[in-house]
Amino acid sequence: MKTLVIGATGLVGLEVCRRLTDSGTAVRALIRTTADPQKRAELERLGVELAQGDLKDPVSLARACAGVQSVISTASSTLTRQSGDSIETVDRRGQLALVDAARTAGVEHVVFVSFRDNPAIRFPLSDAKREVEQALKSSGMAFTILQASYFMEVWLSPALGFDIANRKVRLLGDGTAPVSYVSYHDLAHAAAGVIDQPLARNAVVEFGGPDALSQRDVIRMVETAGGGPIATESVSEADLEAQRQAATDPMQQSFCGLMLQCARGDAMNPSRSRELLPFARTSVHQYIAAQIVPTGPPHAV
Repeated sequence: MKTLVIGATGLVGLEVCRRLTDSGTAVRALIRTTADPQKRAELERLGVELAQGDLKDPVSLARACAGVQSVISTASSTLTRQSGDSIETVDRRGQLALVDAARTAGVEHVVFVSFRDNPAIRFPLSDAKREVEQALKSSGMAFTILQASYFMEVWLSPALGFDIANRKVRLLGDGTAPVSYVSYHDLAHAAAGVIDQPLARNAVVEFGGPDALSQRDVIRMVETAGGGPIATESVSEADLEAQRQAATDPMQQSFCGLMLQCARGDAMNPSRSRELLPFARTSVHQYIAAQIVPTGPPHAV
């Protein structure tokens, strides 16, 4: 059995390759000629077979899919982009081309990393994800769609205004809506794990962390754990919606949409994913504890 990983040099994809190779699975990775040399070297160290190609190149997708039994796609243009990458070329057309290539090659099972849907908030990235999900459902191949919540390593980081080190946080909305923040390491564990899980076939699996916490819950956690007082500011839901409506670039529209969706909350019931994938999830408490430089005597959380 061989698994093809799409997005193998990305945040989740590289971790998926580690998980698969650690379990003894033969792995092929679609990798671009412009890929980070260090990540390429890490894939080679893991024993991953490298296939040159690009989601935007259907011919390379056909070559990469030949002879594999399963495909895991984690690729997206949102976190890292190269020339020609966009939501349209990568997240929509590229992923749809991958579905076609996998079906033509006789792939048995496709795992697609997606995110949760909020029908009240539409933006280009969510539309692309939903279109690819529907294509998979009607493809005739077995599929698993992992609809993940927000990555704690991204959304609870300085890059998104959650700056623990400098004791400053920019709240999305009023900061009271719970979100099932998830670690990307756990999502990678899940993506690798569903390959051998019959109950996950032909299923949409909502995947989040062990607890649903609001941004203000996390702030209290930091302060209680000795991180010191946190100064907050906020961007109202009305302002986020106005930014989304005013944005003309699909990527800007999508980030505004994601922020608005986060502000309104993304709590989920983890029981189904725990049943399918019974491993311990990383908690926000664990993540925060690793970020804190105490400003005084620590206290129990």
